[in-house]
Amino acid sequence: MEPHQLQFVFADSPQGSQDEDTAGAPTGKSILQQIAKARKVKGSSTTKESLETLMEEVASRHNLASALLHVARNHGAPGLDGVTTEEILETGHRLLKALSADLLSGRYQPGEIRRKEIPKPGGGCRNLGIPNVVDRWVGQAVNQVLAPLLEPQFHPSSHGFRPRRGANTAIAEAKEHLTAGCSWVVSIDLSKFFDRVNHQRLLARLAQKVPDKRVLRLIHQMLKAKVVLPNGTRVNTEEGTVQGGPLSPLLSNVVLDELDWELQRRNLRFVRYADDFNIYVSSQRAGERVMASLTAFIKRRLRLMINDDKSEVSRPENVHLLGFCLKIGKKGSVEVGLSRRSQERMRIRIRELTPRNWGRSIEACFEEVNRYFKGWIGYFKLCTQSGCRSPLEHYDSHIRRRIRAIIVKQKKRNRFLYRHLLKRGVTVKTAAKTAFGTVASWKKSNLRGMTLAYPNRWFDGRLTNLWKEWSRLNPTPIVVPTQLALEF
Repeated sequence: MEPHQLQFVFADSPQGSQDEDTAGAPTGKSILQQIAKARKVKGSSTTKESLETLMEEVASRHNLASALLHVARNHGAPGLDGVTTEEILETGHRLLKALSADLLSGRYQPGEIRRKEIPKPGGGCRNLGIPNVVDRWVGQAVNQVLAPLLEPQFHPSSHGFRPRRGANTAIAEAKEHLTAGCSWVVSIDLSKFFDRVNHQRLLARLAQKVPDKRVLRLIHQMLKAKVVLPNGTRVNTEEGTVQGGPLSPLLSNVVLDELDWELQRRNLRFVRYADDFNIYVSSQRAGERVMASLTAFIKRRLRLMINDDKSEVSRPENVHLLGFCLKIGKKGSVEVGLSRRSQERMRIRIRELTPRNWGRSIEACFEEVNRYFKGWIGYFKLCTQSGCRSPLEHYDSHIRRRIRAIIVKQKKRNRFLYRHLLKRGVTVKTAAKTAFGTVASWKKSNLRGMTLAYPNRWFDGRLTNLWKEWSRLNPTPIVVPTQLALEF
Protein backbone atom coordinates (compact mmCIF):
# COMPACT_ATOMS: atom_id res chain seq x y z
CA MET A 1 0.00 0.00 0.00
CA GLU A 2 1.45 3.35 -1.04
CA PRO A 3 1.72 6.21 1.46
CA HIS A 4 -0.70 9.09 0.98
CA GLN A 5 -1.81 12.40 2.49
CA LEU A 6 -5.11 12.26 4.35
CA GLN A 7 -7.97 13.67 2.23
CA PHE A 8 -10.61 15.94 3.71
CA VAL A 9 -14.35 15.92 3.00
CA PHE A 10 -16.25 18.91 4.34
CA ALA A 11 -19.93 19.29 5.07
CA ASP A 12 -20.59 21.62 2.13
CA SER A 13 -19.31 19.07 -0.42
CA PRO A 14 -21.66 16.52 -2.10
CA GLN A 15 -19.97 13.67 -0.25
CA GLY A 16 -20.15 15.38 3.10
CA SER A 17 -23.73 16.62 2.96
CA GLN A 18 -25.14 13.31 4.12
CA ASP A 19 -23.27 13.62 7.42
CA GLU A 20 -24.44 17.16 8.03
CA ASP A 21 -25.36 17.78 11.67
CA THR A 22 -29.01 18.41 12.35
CA ALA A 23 -30.24 21.27 14.50
CA GLY A 24 -29.34 20.71 18.10
CA ALA A 25 -26.83 17.95 17.36
CA PRO A 26 -23.41 18.18 19.04
CA THR A 27 -20.73 20.06 17.14
CA GLY A 28 -17.49 18.54 15.94
CA LYS A 29 -15.60 20.27 18.75
CA SER A 30 -17.89 18.92 21.47
CA ILE A 31 -17.62 15.39 20.06
CA LEU A 32 -13.83 15.62 20.12
CA GLN A 33 -13.94 16.89 23.70
CA GLN A 34 -16.02 13.87 24.75
CA ILE A 35 -13.61 11.48 23.04
CA ALA A 36 -10.59 13.17 24.64
CA LYS A 37 -12.15 12.93 28.12
CA ALA A 38 -12.68 9.20 27.69
CA ARG A 39 -8.95 8.59 27.97
CA LYS A 40 -8.17 5.66 30.22
CA VAL A 41 -6.06 6.31 33.28
CA LYS A 42 -2.90 4.20 33.09
CA GLY A 43 -0.42 3.24 35.75
CA SER A 44 2.67 5.32 36.35
CA SER A 45 5.06 2.47 35.55
CA THR A 46 6.34 2.16 31.97
CA THR A 47 7.02 -1.38 30.79
CA LYS A 48 9.13 -2.53 27.89
CA GLU A 49 6.01 -3.78 26.12
CA SER A 50 4.31 -0.38 26.37
CA LEU A 51 7.38 1.37 24.92
CA GLU A 52 7.31 -0.95 21.92
CA THR A 53 3.65 -0.07 21.22
CA LEU A 54 3.94 3.71 21.34
CA MET A 55 2.40 4.03 17.88
CA GLU A 56 -0.83 2.50 19.20
CA GLU A 57 -0.91 5.24 21.82
CA VAL A 58 -0.17 7.92 19.21
CA ALA A 59 -2.96 6.64 16.94
CA SER A 60 -5.53 6.12 19.72
CA ARG A 61 -8.81 8.02 19.33
CA HIS A 62 -8.51 9.92 22.62
CA ASN A 63 -4.95 11.03 21.87
CA LEU A 64 -5.80 12.18 18.33
CA ALA A 65 -8.89 14.03 19.59
CA SER A 66 -6.90 15.77 22.30
CA ALA A 67 -4.16 16.68 19.81
CA LEU A 68 -6.61 18.25 17.35
CA LEU A 69 -8.21 20.32 20.10
CA HIS A 70 -4.76 21.56 21.11
CA VAL A 71 -3.87 22.54 17.52
CA ALA A 72 -7.21 24.32 17.11
CA ARG A 73 -6.63 26.38 20.26
CA ASN A 74 -3.47 27.85 18.69
CA HIS A 75 -5.42 29.20 15.68
CA GLY A 76 -2.45 28.74 13.37
CA ALA A 77 -2.35 29.72 9.71
CA PRO A 78 -3.24 27.11 7.06
CA GLY A 79 -0.53 25.23 5.22
CA LEU A 80 -0.15 24.69 1.49
CA ASP A 81 -3.44 22.80 1.20
CA GLY A 82 -5.38 25.85 2.46
CA VAL A 83 -7.32 23.90 5.10
CA THR A 84 -7.91 25.99 8.23
CA THR A 85 -8.05 24.78 11.83
CA GLU A 86 -11.73 25.77 12.03
CA GLU A 87 -12.63 23.57 9.05
CA ILE A 88 -10.81 20.50 10.30
CA LEU A 89 -12.13 20.98 13.85
CA GLU A 90 -15.73 20.54 12.69
CA THR A 91 -15.01 17.42 10.61
CA GLY A 92 -12.10 15.97 12.56
CA HIS A 93 -14.21 13.47 14.51
CA ARG A 94 -15.12 11.79 11.19
CA LEU A 95 -11.45 11.51 10.24
CA LEU A 96 -10.20 9.85 13.44
CA LYS A 97 -10.70 6.30 12.22
CA ALA A 98 -9.03 6.88 8.82
CA LEU A 99 -6.11 8.80 10.29
CA SER A 100 -5.56 6.19 13.00
CA ALA A 101 -5.57 3.40 10.41
CA ASP A 102 -3.08 5.27 8.20
CA LEU A 103 -0.70 5.82 11.12
CA LEU A 104 -0.79 2.20 12.22
CA SER A 105 -0.37 0.81 8.72
CA GLY A 106 2.42 3.23 7.82
CA ARG A 107 0.46 4.71 4.90
CA TYR A 108 0.40 8.23 6.36
CA GLN A 109 2.63 10.62 4.42
CA PRO A 110 3.35 14.18 5.67
CA GLY A 111 2.60 16.96 3.20
CA GLU A 112 4.91 19.73 2.03
CA ILE A 113 5.72 22.63 4.35
CA ARG A 114 5.09 26.28 3.55
CA ARG A 115 8.10 28.50 4.29
CA LYS A 116 7.50 31.95 5.75
CA GLU A 117 10.34 34.35 6.46
CA ILE A 118 9.99 36.46 9.62
CA PRO A 119 12.27 39.52 9.92
CA LYS A 120 14.46 39.53 13.03
CA PRO A 121 14.72 42.70 15.13
CA GLY A 122 18.51 42.62 14.82
CA GLY A 123 18.49 42.03 11.06
CA GLY A 124 18.15 38.94 8.89
CA CYS A 125 15.19 36.56 8.70
CA ARG A 126 13.95 33.62 10.72
CA ASN A 127 12.71 30.72 8.60
CA LEU A 128 9.31 29.66 9.91
CA GLY A 129 7.77 26.45 8.61
CA ILE A 130 3.99 26.10 8.40
CA PRO A 131 2.91 22.46 7.94
CA ASN A 132 -0.61 21.53 6.88
CA VAL A 133 -3.11 21.37 9.71
CA VAL A 134 -3.30 17.56 9.53
CA ASP A 135 0.50 17.36 9.85
CA ARG A 136 0.43 19.66 12.88
CA TRP A 137 -2.33 17.40 14.24
CA VAL A 138 -0.14 14.29 13.87
CA GLY A 139 2.91 16.11 15.22
CA GLN A 140 1.00 17.15 18.32
CA ALA A 141 -0.25 13.58 18.79
CA VAL A 142 3.35 12.30 18.71
CA ASN A 143 4.45 15.06 21.07
CA GLN A 144 1.77 14.17 23.63
CA VAL A 145 3.04 10.60 23.78
CA LEU A 146 6.79 11.24 23.68
CA ALA A 147 6.94 14.28 25.97
CA PRO A 148 5.94 12.40 29.17
CA LEU A 149 8.48 9.71 28.27
CA LEU A 150 11.41 12.05 27.53
CA GLU A 151 10.68 14.93 29.90
CA PRO A 152 11.91 13.22 33.14
CA GLN A 153 15.24 12.47 31.46
CA PHE A 154 16.05 16.10 30.56
CA HIS A 155 18.55 18.06 32.62
CA PRO A 156 17.07 20.27 35.39
CA SER A 157 18.97 23.32 34.07
CA SER A 158 17.00 23.17 30.80
CA HIS A 159 14.01 25.54 31.04
CA GLY A 160 12.65 26.00 27.51
CA PHE A 161 9.41 24.35 26.32
CA ARG A 162 9.00 22.28 29.45
CA PRO A 163 6.07 22.01 31.89
CA ARG A 164 6.25 24.20 35.01
CA ARG A 165 9.38 25.86 33.66
CA GLY A 166 10.04 29.04 31.76
CA ALA A 167 11.81 32.38 31.83
CA ASN A 168 11.06 32.81 35.55
CA THR A 169 12.81 29.57 36.53
CA ALA A 170 15.72 30.28 34.17
CA ILE A 171 16.29 33.74 35.65
CA ALA A 172 15.98 32.36 39.20
CA GLU A 173 18.67 29.74 38.54
CA ALA A 174 20.95 32.33 36.91
CA LYS A 175 20.62 34.48 40.04
CA GLU A 176 21.67 31.49 42.17
CA HIS A 177 24.83 31.00 40.09
CA LEU A 178 25.76 34.68 40.41
CA THR A 179 25.10 34.65 44.14
CA ALA A 180 27.40 31.63 44.45
CA GLY A 181 30.31 33.72 43.14
CA CYS A 182 30.24 32.91 39.43
CA SER A 183 30.56 36.49 38.23
CA TRP A 184 31.58 35.82 34.61
CA VAL A 185 29.30 34.51 31.86
CA VAL A 186 30.14 32.44 28.80
CA SER A 187 27.40 33.27 26.31
CA ILE A 188 27.31 30.97 23.26
CA ASP A 189 25.00 31.71 20.33
CA LEU A 190 24.13 28.76 18.09
CA SER A 191 23.88 29.96 14.51
CA LYS A 192 20.52 29.00 12.88
CA PHE A 193 20.12 26.08 15.26
CA PHE A 194 16.70 24.89 14.05
CA ASP A 195 17.89 24.95 10.42
CA ARG A 196 21.05 22.93 11.13
CA VAL A 197 19.97 20.05 13.36
CA ASN A 198 21.64 16.89 12.11
CA HIS A 199 18.92 14.32 11.36
CA GLN A 200 21.15 11.30 11.84
CA ARG A 201 22.29 12.33 15.31
CA LEU A 202 18.78 13.35 16.34
CA LEU A 203 17.24 10.01 15.31
CA ALA A 204 20.10 8.09 16.91
CA ARG A 205 19.51 9.99 20.15
CA LEU A 206 15.78 9.28 19.97
CA ALA A 207 16.37 5.58 19.24
CA GLN A 208 18.10 5.23 22.61
CA LYS A 209 14.85 6.17 24.38
CA VAL A 210 12.08 5.31 21.89
CA PRO A 211 12.18 1.61 20.92
CA ASP A 212 9.09 1.74 18.66
CA LYS A 213 10.61 1.95 15.18
CA ARG A 214 7.30 3.00 13.65
CA VAL A 215 7.36 6.24 15.66
CA LEU A 216 10.96 6.86 14.65
CA ARG A 217 10.05 6.26 11.00
CA LEU A 218 7.18 8.74 11.28
CA ILE A 219 9.44 11.41 12.79
CA HIS A 220 11.99 10.76 10.05
CA GLN A 221 9.29 11.35 7.41
CA MET A 222 8.33 14.64 9.09
CA LEU A 223 11.93 15.79 9.16
CA LYS A 224 12.39 14.97 5.46
CA ALA A 225 9.20 16.70 4.26
CA LYS A 226 9.89 19.05 1.35
CA VAL A 227 9.75 22.80 1.92
CA VAL A 228 8.07 25.22 -0.49
CA LEU A 229 9.82 28.61 -0.50
CA PRO A 230 7.91 31.92 -0.85
CA ASN A 231 8.79 32.00 -4.58
CA GLY A 232 7.28 28.53 -5.11
CA THR A 233 10.55 26.59 -5.30
CA ARG A 234 10.45 23.14 -3.68
CA VAL A 235 13.59 22.05 -1.86
CA ASN A 236 14.55 18.83 -0.12
CA THR A 237 15.21 18.95 3.62
CA GLU A 238 18.61 17.47 4.45
CA GLU A 239 18.98 18.98 7.93
CA GLY A 240 17.04 21.04 10.46
CA THR A 241 13.63 20.83 12.11
CA VAL A 242 10.49 22.78 11.26
CA GLN A 243 10.51 25.91 13.41
CA GLY A 244 6.77 26.27 13.85
CA GLY A 245 5.75 22.62 14.09
CA PRO A 246 4.43 21.24 17.42
CA LEU A 247 7.17 18.59 17.60
CA SER A 248 10.08 20.98 17.02
CA PRO A 249 10.53 22.20 20.65
CA LEU A 250 10.72 18.64 21.97
CA LEU A 251 13.20 17.59 19.29
CA SER A 252 15.39 20.62 20.03
CA ASN A 253 15.57 19.61 23.68
CA VAL A 254 16.47 16.06 22.64
CA VAL A 255 19.39 17.37 20.56
CA LEU A 256 20.73 19.76 23.19
CA ASP A 257 20.17 17.41 26.12
CA GLU A 258 23.46 15.78 25.16
CA LEU A 259 25.14 19.17 25.61
CA ASP A 260 23.44 19.63 29.00
CA TRP A 261 24.81 16.41 30.41
CA GLU A 262 28.25 17.15 28.98
CA LEU A 263 28.23 20.44 30.92
CA GLN A 264 27.11 18.51 33.98
CA ARG A 265 29.98 16.04 33.51
CA ARG A 266 32.39 18.99 33.49
CA ASN A 267 30.86 20.38 36.72
CA LEU A 268 29.85 23.63 35.03
CA ARG A 269 27.00 25.85 36.19
CA PHE A 270 24.69 26.79 33.32
CA VAL A 271 21.19 27.85 32.29
CA ARG A 272 19.66 26.82 28.98
CA TYR A 273 16.40 27.93 27.38
CA ALA A 274 15.99 26.20 23.99
CA ASP A 275 19.06 27.20 21.95
CA ASP A 276 19.99 30.11 24.28
CA PHE A 277 22.38 29.08 27.04
CA ASN A 278 24.85 30.75 29.39
CA ILE A 279 27.61 29.15 31.46
CA TYR A 280 28.67 30.79 34.73
CA VAL A 281 32.31 30.72 35.83
CA SER A 282 34.40 32.50 38.44
CA SER A 283 36.96 34.28 36.22
CA GLN A 284 37.50 35.57 32.70
CA ARG A 285 40.36 33.15 32.13
CA ALA A 286 38.17 30.18 33.09
CA GLY A 287 35.46 31.51 30.77
CA GLU A 288 37.80 31.71 27.79
CA ARG A 289 38.99 28.17 28.47
CA VAL A 290 35.39 26.90 28.64
CA MET A 291 34.48 28.79 25.47
CA ALA A 292 37.29 27.15 23.50
CA SER A 293 36.56 23.59 24.68
CA LEU A 294 32.78 23.86 24.21
CA THR A 295 33.14 25.35 20.76
CA ALA A 296 35.09 22.28 19.69
CA PHE A 297 32.52 19.93 21.31
CA ILE A 298 29.55 21.62 19.66
CA LYS A 299 31.10 21.66 16.20
CA ARG A 300 32.58 18.15 16.22
CA ARG A 301 30.12 16.18 18.36
CA LEU A 302 26.78 17.94 17.81
CA ARG A 303 27.68 19.12 14.29
CA LEU A 304 26.26 22.58 14.94
CA MET A 305 27.65 26.01 14.10
CA ILE A 306 28.43 28.84 16.53
CA ASN A 307 27.93 32.51 15.78
CA ASP A 308 31.31 33.93 16.82
CA ASP A 309 30.12 37.54 16.56
CA LYS A 310 27.39 37.02 19.18
CA SER A 311 29.29 34.62 21.47
CA GLU A 312 31.38 36.19 24.21
CA VAL A 313 32.86 35.95 27.70
CA SER A 314 31.65 38.94 29.66
CA ARG A 315 30.17 40.28 32.86
CA PRO A 316 26.50 39.39 33.41
CA GLU A 317 25.27 42.97 32.96
CA ASN A 318 26.53 42.87 29.36
CA VAL A 319 24.86 39.56 28.48
CA HIS A 320 21.35 39.26 27.02
CA LEU A 321 19.42 36.40 28.67
CA LEU A 322 15.82 36.01 27.47
CA GLY A 323 15.49 39.78 27.27
CA PHE A 324 17.00 40.41 30.71
CA CYS A 325 20.40 41.35 32.05
CA LEU A 326 21.61 40.49 35.54
CA LYS A 327 23.90 42.61 37.66
CA ILE A 328 25.53 42.00 41.02
CA GLY A 329 24.65 44.90 43.33
CA LYS A 330 26.82 46.60 45.93
CA LYS A 331 25.50 44.45 48.77
CA GLY A 332 25.87 41.20 46.84
CA SER A 333 22.22 41.02 45.74
CA VAL A 334 21.44 40.28 42.12
CA GLU A 335 19.51 42.94 40.20
CA VAL A 336 17.41 41.91 37.19
CA GLY A 337 16.92 44.57 34.54
CA LEU A 338 16.14 45.02 30.86
CA SER A 339 18.93 44.15 28.47
CA ARG A 340 20.11 46.76 26.00
CA ARG A 341 18.55 44.75 23.20
CA SER A 342 15.16 44.71 24.95
CA GLN A 343 15.31 48.44 25.61
CA GLU A 344 16.07 49.16 21.96
CA ARG A 345 13.25 46.89 20.81
CA MET A 346 10.85 48.70 23.14
CA ARG A 347 11.84 52.09 21.76
CA ILE A 348 11.25 50.85 18.21
CA ARG A 349 7.91 49.32 19.15
CA ILE A 350 6.72 52.55 20.79
CA ARG A 351 7.50 54.44 17.58
CA GLU A 352 5.56 51.85 15.59
CA LEU A 353 2.54 52.04 17.91
CA THR A 354 2.41 55.86 17.90
CA PRO A 355 3.28 57.14 14.40
CA ARG A 356 2.94 60.88 13.84
CA ASN A 357 0.50 60.29 10.98
CA TRP A 358 -1.90 58.20 13.10
CA GLY A 359 -5.14 58.29 11.13
CA ARG A 360 -7.57 56.91 13.69
CA SER A 361 -8.94 58.13 16.99
CA ILE A 362 -6.81 58.56 20.10
CA GLU A 363 -8.97 55.90 21.80
CA ALA A 364 -7.92 53.41 19.11
CA CYS A 365 -4.28 54.34 19.77
CA PHE A 366 -4.77 53.73 23.49
CA GLU A 367 -6.27 50.33 22.73
CA GLU A 368 -3.30 49.27 20.59
CA VAL A 369 -0.73 50.52 23.11
CA ASN A 370 -2.50 48.99 26.11
CA ARG A 371 -2.74 45.59 24.45
CA TYR A 372 1.00 45.53 23.83
CA PHE A 373 2.03 47.08 27.15
CA LYS A 374 0.03 44.62 29.25
CA GLY A 375 1.57 41.62 27.53
CA TRP A 376 5.05 43.16 27.66
CA ILE A 377 5.00 44.01 31.37
CA GLY A 378 3.46 40.61 32.12
CA TYR A 379 6.70 39.08 30.86
CA PHE A 380 9.17 41.66 32.24
CA LYS A 381 7.60 41.74 35.69
CA LEU A 382 10.55 39.51 36.67
CA CYS A 383 12.75 42.62 36.76
CA THR A 384 13.73 43.99 40.16
CA GLN A 385 12.86 47.55 41.15
CA SER A 386 16.40 48.86 40.90
CA GLY A 387 16.82 47.23 37.51
CA CYS A 388 13.71 48.52 35.77
CA ARG A 389 12.25 51.63 37.43
CA SER A 390 14.25 54.16 35.41
CA PRO A 391 13.53 52.72 31.93
CA LEU A 392 9.86 52.06 32.74
CA GLU A 393 9.29 55.63 33.90
CA HIS A 394 11.07 56.84 30.77
CA TYR A 395 8.78 54.74 28.54
CA ASP A 396 5.71 56.11 30.35
CA SER A 397 6.85 59.68 29.86
CA HIS A 398 7.88 59.11 26.25
CA ILE A 399 4.60 57.48 25.18
CA ARG A 400 2.59 60.31 26.75
CA ARG A 401 4.57 62.87 24.76
CA ARG A 402 4.17 60.91 21.54
CA ILE A 403 0.40 60.79 22.03
CA ARG A 404 0.37 64.54 22.65
CA ALA A 405 2.30 64.93 19.38
CA ILE A 406 -0.36 62.87 17.59
CA ILE A 407 -3.05 65.20 18.95
CA VAL A 408 -1.12 68.24 17.72
CA LYS A 409 -0.68 66.64 14.29
CA GLN A 410 -4.38 65.72 14.01
CA LYS A 411 -5.43 69.34 14.50
CA LYS A 412 -3.61 70.09 11.21
CA ARG A 413 -3.73 73.90 11.47
CA ASN A 414 -2.48 76.21 14.20
CA ARG A 415 -5.80 77.95 14.63
CA PHE A 416 -7.58 74.61 15.12
CA LEU A 417 -5.05 73.64 17.79
CA TYR A 418 -5.50 77.06 19.42
CA ARG A 419 -9.29 76.62 19.68
CA HIS A 420 -8.83 73.08 20.97
CA LEU A 421 -6.50 74.21 23.74
CA LEU A 422 -8.97 76.91 24.80
CA LYS A 423 -11.69 74.25 25.08
CA ARG A 424 -9.33 72.20 27.25
CA GLY A 425 -9.11 75.10 29.74
CA VAL A 426 -5.75 76.58 28.70
CA THR A 427 -5.40 80.36 29.02
CA VAL A 428 -5.45 82.51 25.90
CA LYS A 429 -1.83 83.54 26.23
CA THR A 430 -0.49 80.02 26.81
CA ALA A 431 -2.69 78.54 24.07
CA ALA A 432 -1.52 81.14 21.55
CA LYS A 433 2.13 80.65 22.45
CA THR A 434 1.78 76.89 22.01
CA ALA A 435 -0.36 76.84 18.86
CA PHE A 436 1.23 79.65 16.86
CA GLY A 437 4.85 78.83 17.61
CA THR A 438 7.20 78.14 14.72
CA VAL A 439 8.35 74.78 16.09
CA ALA A 440 7.22 71.37 14.75
CA SER A 441 4.57 69.14 16.29
CA TRP A 442 7.10 67.13 18.32
CA LYS A 443 8.37 70.21 20.15
CA LYS A 444 4.86 71.59 20.54
CA SER A 445 3.84 68.36 22.29
CA ASN A 446 6.08 69.30 25.23
CA LEU A 447 5.13 72.98 25.49
CA ARG A 448 3.20 74.20 28.50
CA GLY A 449 -0.08 74.49 26.64
CA MET A 450 -0.14 70.79 25.73
CA THR A 451 0.97 69.60 29.16
CA LEU A 452 -1.77 71.72 30.77
CA ALA A 453 -4.42 70.49 28.34
CA TYR A 454 -3.29 66.87 28.71
CA PRO A 455 -1.57 66.49 32.09
CA ASN A 456 -0.24 63.16 33.28
CA ARG A 457 -3.35 62.53 35.33
CA TRP A 458 -5.46 62.72 32.14
CA PHE A 459 -3.77 59.51 30.94
CA ASP A 460 -4.67 57.63 34.14
CA GLY A 461 -7.29 55.02 33.32
CA ARG A 462 -6.78 55.52 29.59
CA LEU A 463 -3.16 54.43 29.11
CA THR A 464 -1.38 51.55 30.82
CA ASN A 465 1.33 52.95 33.08
CA LEU A 466 4.24 50.50 32.96
CA TRP A 467 5.76 51.47 36.28
CA LYS A 468 2.43 51.38 38.14
CA GLU A 469 1.59 48.06 36.48
CA TRP A 470 4.96 46.62 37.56
CA SER A 471 4.32 47.84 41.11
CA ARG A 472 0.91 46.18 41.08
CA LEU A 473 2.38 42.88 39.88
CA ASN A 474 5.21 43.10 42.46
CA PRO A 475 3.60 44.38 45.66
CA THR A 476 5.92 45.40 48.45
CA PRO A 477 5.77 42.76 51.19
CA ILE A 478 4.35 44.01 54.48
CA VAL A 479 6.86 43.50 57.27
CA VAL A 480 5.20 42.92 60.61
CA PRO A 481 7.49 44.03 63.44
CA THR A 482 8.12 41.36 66.00
CA GLN A 483 7.12 42.17 69.55
CA LEU A 484 9.97 42.55 71.97
CA ALA A 485 10.10 39.91 74.65
CA LEU A 486 10.27 41.49 78.09
CA GLU A 487 12.33 39.76 80.76
CA PHE A 488 11.49 40.22 84.41
